[in-house]
Amino acid sequence: MKSLKLFSFLLTFTFLSATIASATDYVRVGTSDIDLIFKVNGDGRLCQSYFGTKLNHESDIEWLEDGQEAFAVYGQDDFFEPALKITHADGNVSLRMKYVSDETVVMDDNVSRTTIVLEDEVYPVELKLVYTAYKAENVITCSTVISHGEKKPVVLYDYASSMLRLEAGSYWLTEFAGNWADENKMSEQPLKFGKKIIDSNLGTRANMFCSPFFVLSLDDRMAENHGDVLIGAIAWSGNFRFTFEVDENNGLRMISGINPFSSEYHLEKGREFVTPDFIFTFSDEGAGKASRSLHDWARKYRIKDGMGDRMTLLNNWEATYFDFNDQKLKTLIPDAAKLGVDMFLLDDGWFGNSHPRNSDRQGLGDWQVNTAKLPDGLGGLVRTAEENGVVFGLWIEPEMVNPKSTLYEEHKDWVLRFPNRDEKYFRNQLVLDLTNPEVQDFVIGVIDTILEENPGVAYFKWDCNSPIGNMHSAYEKYQSHLWVDYVNGLYRVMSHVSEKYPDLPMMLCSGGGGRTDYGALQHFTEFWASDNTDPIERIFIQWGYSYVYPNKAVSAHVTNCNRTASIKFRTDVAMMGKLGFDIIVNDLSADELAFCQKAVSDYKRLKPAILDGDFYRLHSPYGNQHAAAQSVSKDRKSSVVFAYDVYPRFGERFTPVRLDGLDPDAMYRITEINLMPGKNPSVRASGAVLSGEFLMNEGIDLFSTERLRSVVLELEAVE
Repeated sequence: MKSLKLFSFLLTFTFLSATIASATDYVRVGTSDIDLIFKVNGDGRLCQSYFGTKLNHESDIEWLEDGQEAFAVYGQDDFFEPALKITHADGNVSLRMKYVSDETVVMDDNVSRTTIVLEDEVYPVELKLVYTAYKAENVITCSTVISHGEKKPVVLYDYASSMLRLEAGSYWLTEFAGNWADENKMSEQPLKFGKKIIDSNLGTRANMFCSPFFVLSLDDRMAENHGDVLIGAIAWSGNFRFTFEVDENNGLRMISGINPFSSEYHLEKGREFVTPDFIFTFSDEGAGKASRSLHDWARKYRIKDGMGDRMTLLNNWEATYFDFNDQKLKTLIPDAAKLGVDMFLLDDGWFGNSHPRNSDRQGLGDWQVNTAKLPDGLGGLVRTAEENGVVFGLWIEPEMVNPKSTLYEEHKDWVLRFPNRDEKYFRNQLVLDLTNPEVQDFVIGVIDTILEENPGVAYFKWDCNSPIGNMHSAYEKYQSHLWVDYVNGLYRVMSHVSEKYPDLPMMLCSGGGGRTDYGALQHFTEFWASDNTDPIERIFIQWGYSYVYPNKAVSAHVTNCNRTASIKFRTDVAMMGKLGFDIIVNDLSADELAFCQKAVSDYKRLKPAILDGDFYRLHSPYGNQHAAAQSVSKDRKSSVVFAYDVYPRFGERFTPVRLDGLDPDAMYRITEINLMPGKNPSVRASGAVLSGEFLMNEGIDLFSTERLRSVVLELEAVE
C-alpha cells in the first residue's frame, strides 16, 4: 500500500488487465466521485479510514485517522453486531483477523477489482474482502470469500458480504416493503441508537414482504437533488439481511448479506464460501444522481442484454386465464399484430396430460404440452405467430410442483417437504429441491426440451409463486444449508439457460414482485413488478423501483384492472417502463384501438429516451395526488415527460413543474403525444419551442384538477 506500482499487464480476451500491489499505508477503492479508503492500524487490523466524496489530493490521505475495524468479527473486543462469526473445529468461537496483503487488478479503463486478504492470528482462517469499482458509474460491489485450513469443518454463523461505517449527524433510512399486490411501498424513518434490521426468511419469492435494497440519507431526510445519499442492494435471490446499528458515539455500521437465520453453514477444509455482491453507490447531490448511477451500471454490467432492445408484447392471461384451446389462441395471436406489439405471450395453463393444468391446483412439474388443448403443440402456435409477424413467448414455473402431478407422484424425494408432517401449501404447490443436482438437471432438461422441440419460442416468463414453507431437504446432509444451497442450485440452472441461450429474453416473475434482485437479473432481461396492475397503484410501485432499477428492467402492462381509469391513463402509466398489454383487444372501441396502436408506435420510437436514458423523478406521488417523471436520452436531444393527476382536491392550485436533465442552451419543441383520437392537447406549452434553461428553471404547467388525467410530452431538440 505504501507505493502503488504496476505489477503486470495481461492481455485477456479483449481487455487489458493489470495488477497493482501495495505495501502498508492504505488501500483505496475509488470511482470518479467516491472513495472508500482503508488503513492498517498499529495492531495489524484493517480499518475503514474514509468513505465519501472522492479525495482529489492524494497527499490528504495520510492525514486521515485509521478509523475503526473494517470488517468486525465476533469473539474479541467488539461489542456490536459482527459481520463474521464462526465456531472453530475445536469449539472456540473467537476470531482476530489481521491484514496480510492486498492487490488491485485493473480490468479495463473503467473497472478495477481490489482484494484484501485477512487471516486469523491463531487459526488458519482466511477472509478475502473483494471490492469491484466501476469508475464512470460510481458504483462499488463488495463480497467476501471465507476459507480455512482446519482439520475438521468450521461452522459459519454470520457471513456478511459487506460492512460499511458512516459518520453523520443523523441518518434517515428509506425502506421498500409491502405484500403481494402491494409491493415496494416506501417509508422513511430516522435511525437512532440501536439496531434496525430489514430481512427476509422466505427462501424463494424472498422479496414478497420487503425489497432487497434501501436508500440511506445522511444529516437530513432524503432529497432528490441535494444531500448525501447512499443506495444499496444485495444481489441474492434468497434470504437477505441488512443491519443498521448506531453506536454510543452516533457512528453507523451497516452490514449487508445473506440472512444467517437458521443457516449455520459447515465449511469443509479447503473449500470457499463466497457471498453475493452488495452493490452500492454514493451521491452528494441527492437520490436522483445515485439512482441514475445504478441505472447506468445495471444496463452495462448486470442485467442480461442490458444495452439491448426490449420487446413489447400482448399476454393472453386476462383474456383467457386457464380457459383456452388451440383455436382460441390462434384467434388471439393476430391481435398482437393488430396492436403493433412484437410478441404474443402464452401464460399459465398450456401443459399437463395426466393432470391437465386447468387451474392452479394441478399439473405443475409435468411440462408436456396438453394435447387436448393444443393438438398442434407449441409449434403450431409459434407458426401462427410468425405468420402474423410477431414472435411467441411462453410462461414457465420450473422450480415448483403441484402435489397433483406425475412428477410429485414419482419423485417425492425431489420435493422440499417434511417426511413426518402434513404438507403446507402456498397457492396449492410445493417447491422442488434445487439443492439436489439431480433436480437441477431435471429443470435444465425441461427448459432445454422446450427450446429444442420449439426453437421458435423467443421469450420466457419465468414465474415462482411460492415461498419455501416446508423447510426440509431429503438431499442435504445439514438442513441448515438449505436456504443457501437452494439459491446456489437455482443460479446453476439460471446460468445454464442464460449461457446456452444468450439471445433469449426472459422476464423474472415471482407472484408479482417477489423476486426483484440483481442476483437473478444477471440472467434475465426484465422483472415483473407486481400482479397489481391498477395504474394508480402502479405509479407508486414503479416509483419505488426507479430508485434502484432502470425503466427497461421493469415490466409494466396495460390491463383492465381499474376500468374507472381510461385506456389512455393505463397506457401512459405503463409507458414509463417496459411496455406490454394484457387486454382483450376486440373489446376496445375503434378510438381506443387507434390510440393504443399510436402509443405503441411512439413508444418504440422513443425507446432511446424511455429505456436507455436518464430518469428524473420530478414530483413524488407520496403525500400528493399528482406525480411527474421524465426520461432524457443520453445525448439530451430527446425527452419524454409523464404527468399524472390522480384525485386532486377541489380548487387546488399548482405551480409549474421544473424539468431536469436537459441541455440548458438547447431549444426544445414540446409536443403532447398519446392523445385520444379527436382530442386536443391539454398542456398549454404543447407546440411551443422553449430553451432547456427555461424548462428547468421556470418549468411548465402539467397538473390539473381533473381526476385520473394523464399527460405525455415529447421534447425534441431543434436547431
